Amino acid sequence: MYTGRVQGVGFRFTAESLARSLQVSGWVKNLSNGQVEVIAEAEEELLKDFLGRINQAFIRAIQDTQVDWQDASGDFEEFEIRY
Repeated sequence: MYTGRVQGVGFRFTAESLARSLQVSGWVKNLSNGQVEVIAEAEEELLKDFLGRINQAFIRAIQDTQVDWQDASGDFEEFEIRY
């Protein structure tokens, strides 16, 4: 979960592009409270790289990040933007 000026800055499209380039599956979605939620699955090192790249791309926009590590569900085949 990302908080800050994370909507209206290309966050979802950047996350989707990064995820696809790293072969991370899952989704990204704007929430009505101004936050952005990301659900992602991949090998742990790929996920860390993915999250690091998002943080770097939006270093001035992100005020807070909440990460909740869980076992992969295997439900995702690709990464998409959800509305």
